[in-house]
Amino acid sequence: MKKSLGHLGKLPPTAWAGLISFTVSTAGLIAHVEPFFTWFYCFSWWSYILVIDGMNRAMEGESLLVDHTADFIYVSFCSVGVWLIFELFNLSLGNWHYINVPRSLPLRWLGYFVAYATVLPGIFETATFLKNIGVFRELENTKSWEPGKRWKLWFAVLGFSCLVLPVVLPRYFFPLVWLGFVFLLEPLNFSQGQPSLVREATRGNWRELGLLLIAGAICGFLWELWNYWAGGKWIYTVPWVGNIRLFEMPVLGFLGFPPFAVECYIMMTSLFLFRDRLLGEGRTKIPRKSRRSKIMKATTVLLALGCYCVVFHLIDKYTVISYR
Repeated sequence: MKKSLGHLGKLPPTAWAGLISFTVSTAGLIAHVEPFFTWFYCFSWWSYILVIDGMNRAMEGESLLVDHTADFIYVSFCSVGVWLIFELFNLSLGNWHYINVPRSLPLRWLGYFVAYATVLPGIFETATFLKNIGVFRELENTKSWEPGKRWKLWFAVLGFSCLVLPVVLPRYFFPLVWLGFVFLLEPLNFSQGQPSLVREATRGNWRELGLLLIAGAICGFLWELWNYWAGGKWIYTVPWVGNIRLFEMPVLGFLGFPPFAVECYIMMTSLFLFRDRLLGEGRTKIPRKSRRSKIMKATTVLLALGCYCVVFHLIDKYTVISYR
């Protein structure tokens, strides 16, 4: 790591901006100065993303934010949609609620968007950092896994069950939402030639899975840490996991973060497939018609934003319990 990082002067300006942002927002939190107090979670997470992206670039010579900006923007935009899927599940589960959010609707909805846009970039940047420093290198050439001829069918059935049971019997099956899309979408990614954890496992490469699990654990700790101190935050009402808490989260609840990171990776892989096939981008060889592509992009973005606003309204109505 020392050899890769060299001295701090090699960090790109974005990383230094992140360090400054985190310092200023932390001072604002301590002094109860707005907007840092209410929005500390957003400030801390975007600061973290800027810093760790800069460290990745210092080590490897490229990073998602600086060198693949279009992909970074796409991941961040999709991150909002991915998390809102779980907000919809939470309407039935009732596992978390928001308190002390701003009364101003435009400011509140902007805050939702900015906060949810950090989820996937945070996980992926952390996994990349772990890879860059050599974590789990020994898992690249190990025993391969043979999933069997009907694994795709069983994965699809299991994935569907994991997404239906929490809605039907939320009190007993709520943890399954953090696994459902893993099983439901992995057969699609595998069949379409997308990056696939199953394919890597059949080659004896378990490193990507291990990195995602650890990244999920790290991000889960940071999510709860920075949420705990923020003025606007979430609280939990999770059954069956006990009253022993670390920050706002029941300790057993931290077990959900590693599989959630795997789920986010698989969902994002499917979303890249959507972009490449339907919008004619990426590395696919699909013919592109510039005007049609632009119209499809604009239409897709507008439809997505419309859906985001609908879910934001549902969050306001059913998940928020106090304003400031």
